[in-house]
Amino acid sequence: MKKTNFLKTLIISVISFTILTILIIFLLIINSNNIQSRSFGNKETENSEKLILGFSQIGSESAWRTRNTESIFEAAAENNIQILFDDAQQKQSNQLKAIRSFIVYQVDVIAFVPIVEDGWDNVLQEAKDAGIPVIIVDRQIKSSPELYAGFLGENSLKEGENAGKFLLEKCKNTKKEINIFEFSGTQNSSIVTERAQGFRNIIEKDPKFHILHSEDGDFLRSRGKEIMFNLLAENNGLFYQGKPIDVIYSHNDSMTLGFLDALEQQNIDFSKTIIISIDAEQKSIDALTQGKLSCVVECNPNLGPTLMHLVQEIAAGNTIPRITYMDETIFTEKDDFSTYTPRGY
Repeated sequence: MKKTNFLKTLIISVISFTILTILIIFLLIINSNNIQSRSFGNKETENSEKLILGFSQIGSESAWRTRNTESIFEAAAENNIQILFDDAQQKQSNQLKAIRSFIVYQVDVIAFVPIVEDGWDNVLQEAKDAGIPVIIVDRQIKSSPELYAGFLGENSLKEGENAGKFLLEKCKNTKKEINIFEFSGTQNSSIVTERAQGFRNIIEKDPKFHILHSEDGDFLRSRGKEIMFNLLAENNGLFYQGKPIDVIYSHNDSMTLGFLDALEQQNIDFSKTIIISIDAEQKSIDALTQGKLSCVVECNPNLGPTLMHLVQEIAAGNTIPRITYMDETIFTEKDDFSTYTPRGY
């Protein structure tokens, strides 16, 4: 009798263990599929009505860029659009690979922030041949308009002009020569070319303005700091080749915050130096309210909602505008700082 009970107990235990093992394996398989869908956007497991956007970002070099990416993800979630995301880590080669992977995957739309202006024709032709429309974001490119659907981003030429207009007005009663040091961004990118040209379009109207030097800071805070340290060491103060620097024009806030770090660490008095920056991150607005900056030109990173609208339009077979600019403003030392609201980035 005891032997029979033991056998029954053993059989029940074996059956229970087998059922439990099968259940665990089944749950692991389901969980694995879910992870693959979240991480890689497994199209076969998604609702066929859900649009899929392949998006390649250049990196995360600044608070502005981080907010730019966040805006796109937030808007995608609100519009039930799935994103296949790639961080190019500041390398065009990575972006080319990502775009080709989007083509193989057969996403509905491709959008990317081009690191540089040139070198996109072949991959854009591949996307066109595959019937996948492409939207250029933030920075423009030098390719045939037939190869992509449209551009969404800032008007970099206008940003440069706004910086120049502020300086022109600020120094309208100044008679002496005004020397400018320029912190430029990544070489061969459209926003660098246009921010530089827009600025020059304005200041060239008055011969007293002279750009002493333009240095490539690659839009990085570390480079802004490094350039300023080298400048101070080589010139024994805020000078360039013996000439005093009256104005610093910086293509983005990260470089600006970097060279401010260097100036403050070296105890350099820059209270009389006119400093103009572009982006309008919270930290640069704080520096403006503290009197460290004279003007901050906004570059709006919150283009997610507009991008998702364009994605939906083009996926529906509609034509989108060739160029869509974001609304942007300008902040100056004369503003009522009490009216500022947190920038969120």
